[in-house]
Amino acid sequence: MHKTLLTIVGAGLLALPATAQDAKLLARANSMADKTEKKVIEWRRDFHEHPELGNREVKTAEKIAAELKRLGIEVETGVAHTGVVGVLKGGKPGPVVALRADMDGLPVTERANLPYASKAKSTYNGQEVGVMHACGHDTHVAMLLGAAEVLAGMKKDLPGTVKFIFQPAEEGAPAGEKGGASLMVEEGVLSKGPKPEVIFGLHINSQTEVGKLKYRPGGIMASADLLKIKVKGKQVHGASPWAGVDPIVASAQIINGLQTIVSRQLDLTEDAAVVTIGSIHGGVRNNIIPEEVLLEGTIRSLNPEMQKQIHEKIKLTATKIAESTGATAEVTIAEMAPVTFNDAALTQKMLPTLQTIAGKDNVLLMNAMTGAEDFAYYQQKTPGLFVFVGGMKKGQDPATAPAHHTPDFYIDESGMNLGVKTLLGLTLNYMMGKGK
Repeated sequence: MHKTLLTIVGAGLLALPATAQDAKLLARANSMADKTEKKVIEWRRDFHEHPELGNREVKTAEKIAAELKRLGIEVETGVAHTGVVGVLKGGKPGPVVALRADMDGLPVTERANLPYASKAKSTYNGQEVGVMHACGHDTHVAMLLGAAEVLAGMKKDLPGTVKFIFQPAEEGAPAGEKGGASLMVEEGVLSKGPKPEVIFGLHINSQTEVGKLKYRPGGIMASADLLKIKVKGKQVHGASPWAGVDPIVASAQIINGLQTIVSRQLDLTEDAAVVTIGSIHGGVRNNIIPEEVLLEGTIRSLNPEMQKQIHEKIKLTATKIAESTGATAEVTIAEMAPVTFNDAALTQKMLPTLQTIAGKDNVLLMNAMTGAEDFAYYQQKTPGLFVFVGGMKKGQDPATAPAHHTPDFYIDESGMNLGVKTLLGLTLNYMMGKGK
């Protein structure tokens, strides 16, 4: 047995185990990643110009499958609708490592002045919308293809097996459909074929400087639940409200009551939480009190136990306030994604790799985010590590950088090479550190 020795190789900064053979393999991966950078950028621009919405990533999946087949990787298509899974069996025995990228775009019309800007349109919830990779999933696909290109090029020396997971519908499946990571897991992506021991994923960030990585052990991103509250009253003329039951007034009181759950009923020294009502639908005319109002919102939590508490308190608050006004409230909560939870032991084991890939000063411990990621479904089944890669140009103020899910979202493509090297470093160091 030997311990891992952290060494810097060239400009790529990959962490090296102590054997000369391992060092040689990592140095080779580093060099190949640099040579692949131009191709990764070309892939990214193609995917960016031709985005597709969740469960509709048909052309995206076809291109991914073709590239993987070109590399001699075993390919399965049609997983969870449009997902693609590739398996690369190395020439030497070793563990199975899974790497994941999401493929879907968003119903956002791009404003960025780029020669490869998206002009795509589609239908979303019955409306014609622009489609844009406004969250960087195009870069995720390109970076994972870059890692696949490098690893396939060293197949005979690869000490293990890599499962490449290209996942649809991370942003959510269309209404009435299943999709995303939960469906990938349900269809056996982690249990059929070679079963991964660990899974790694990354996300580009438009407000983190190029060259930096961010990580956090434990809960790094919040759970996300869809909240619907149907408040039912008794319709009546607006001039005589006493003759009916006003669901609009009841809904207003419920919304205010919900705000006290986080501010007054949870121990916020444990973890953060959010309860937001984002839409209210009720009524058709100024002088008619309607029979029904629909409230829709989102629930975010970084703690599974706190998540359960919030669900119980929302139901109690909504039903009792409605009851006090003479109305009724039906509460429906659909869990969209669990807490994205980085396995503590795996994070500690791989942290030296991250620090050597990017340089210790460029690996930052981050605060947890209340955004959500369905990568969490893989982590429920397999130890996983999810990290953020900088995509903001050097020197820019993060406050002025366009945020994710906005029409002006922009990524500095020079940050993708670090993403490729991160996937390579995590994969190879895990493989070569196994059992040593």
